[in-house]
Amino acid sequence: MATPAVALTIAGTDSGGGAGVAADLRSFAANGVFGTLAVTAVTAQNTKGVQAVFPLAAAVVAAQIESVMADLAPACAKTGMLGSPEVVSMVQDKAERGELPPLVVDPVLVASSGDPLFEGSGPQQAYRRLASVAAVLTPNLPEASLLVGRSVASLAEMAEAARELYGLGAGLVVVKGGHNPAAEAVDVVFDGASVSYLRAPWVETRNVHGTGCSFSAAIAAQLARGASGLEAVGAAKSYVSRAILRAADWELGAGHGPIDHLGAAAGP
Repeated sequence: MATPAVALTIAGTDSGGGAGVAADLRSFAANGVFGTLAVTAVTAQNTKGVQAVFPLAAAVVAAQIESVMADLAPACAKTGMLGSPEVVSMVQDKAERGELPPLVVDPVLVASSGDPLFEGSGPQQAYRRLASVAAVLTPNLPEASLLVGRSVASLAEMAEAARELYGLGAGLVVVKGGHNPAAEAVDVVFDGASVSYLRAPWVETRNVHGTGCSFSAAIAAQLARGASGLEAVGAAKSYVSRAILRAADWELGAGHGPIDHLGAAAGP
């Protein structure tokens, strides 16, 4: 059997298991790569919300990254909850020095419950700088609004935001539309040449915890396997849509439950 490609997640934990590094590792496995991790923060978290956040020092996160990079040679990395400006800056510095593989940046600032996941001031500027080293940038609507400094809601506004964020230096930008209930869940993609739309049927369910983490992890996995940017985001969209659909009727926890990461690997 061939040796699998390796991907790295740089993100926080979720003690409820639905998001963060738990979701990333399952998404890596479901998309055919071996997952490694650098933990940025430990959270006390469940489907109802985030009860506590314990960020790790940038030096601790850096040591984990360096250990993985020195031995396992990930072909792609992704960021989730980085937690502080110091960790964001450290990741950016490593990417600029060529000490990281192509990077998928999911600018996680707030949990799906609404709880903040970034400690300190200046998340807008920190993540705008990090966008300059992103192979793929995947903000949701609130994150895109923060990054461009204005409301982003309509498809036209999403396309405009994607173009602006691409101008920061990202190789490809996906503005996720999952916060807009409609007949379809539509994400807007800009690759520097044209705008495209990723569409999937809207699924009525409360089980959407960790969808952003899972989407960015699936993109990283597909890139690690050699897919182009557009191929990777299309495959990731299909994967997360299947995972949401398969878990739509689950009753895990009293809040926003998880999606079916591993079941989605087998298709519908």
